[in-house]
Amino acid sequence: MQAYMNIIRYSSPGKVILSGEHAVVYGKPAVVCAIDKRLSITFTPSSKTQYNDDIFPILEKSVIDFLSSKKEKFKIKTYSYSVESSIPIGRGLGSSAAYCACISAGLLELFTGKVWDSTEVNMCAYQMEKYFHKNASGVDTSTSIMGGLIYYRKEFEFLKTISSLAIKFPKNIIEHLVLIDTGKPEESSGEIIQTVGKLFNAKGSNTELIMNEIEKTTKRLVVSIMKEDGILFKDAIVQNELLLEAIQIVSQSTKKLLKTLSNKGVGKVTGAGGYKGASGYILFYCDNERVLDGIIHEPFIPSYKGLTKEL
Repeated sequence: MQAYMNIIRYSSPGKVILSGEHAVVYGKPAVVCAIDKRLSITFTPSSKTQYNDDIFPILEKSVIDFLSSKKEKFKIKTYSYSVESSIPIGRGLGSSAAYCACISAGLLELFTGKVWDSTEVNMCAYQMEKYFHKNASGVDTSTSIMGGLIYYRKEFEFLKTISSLAIKFPKNIIEHLVLIDTGKPEESSGEIIQTVGKLFNAKGSNTELIMNEIEKTTKRLVVSIMKEDGILFKDAIVQNELLLEAIQIVSQSTKKLLKTLSNKGVGKVTGAGGYKGASGYILFYCDNERVLDGIIHEPFIPSYKGLTKEL
């Protein structure tokens, strides 16, 4: 019974970026929604820490460094851990952010004996996320920890706006939305972010204009959600996709798929994208019912439950 009481388990949701991907790296806002796909990690006391991969010790060190920076009293304890996840890896749905959120919360509690505030967990998880994505904006971990609809903007490392929109996603819009998996991109999210960075350096003024337009589109999309305006939401999806294509993160095969489906609705890449082959997931707005014959898809289901301590 005592061993059971010492078990620590946290779960966290994945996410879909509704608008603002890539632009968020350059100080522009993004609006993101947590989705009903979750990752959980269970930490169990053990006589020796048992790592399942080479990444985990690096992430554990991030927690230790975070505690040291806080001058917090802590004791490094030994443990084993297990991971369960329904979030696809490498598809832009925030699997690494959910992973970092659960590791941060779990190890912070394990090493200090107390449950940490979500703001502190987010700070720790954000530092971890940089291991996966060097130029991580912090929006993914914020959404995984807070859940629901998030409006996020990072001006500087020390100046971030993280606003939880105190509304639920409108039903009249949700009932039209599906997720389509185009496959795992050949490039990592970090590589794609670096590619956009090179574009920004080579064509700064033009790329800045595109980022400004993405910001306008993001704000229109927020208004569409607040007003429950499906037509405005659909228009924002169209504009966002065109702008993502302009920064060259959408592959030809994904563009072709969207064109093929244009008689059924409109869609956009969500997440970092991919330009060689697959582009990860597409958020698609169906004109009529949420059915696409011949296309494998799943309903878009928001989650209003963020990082959660279980057991």
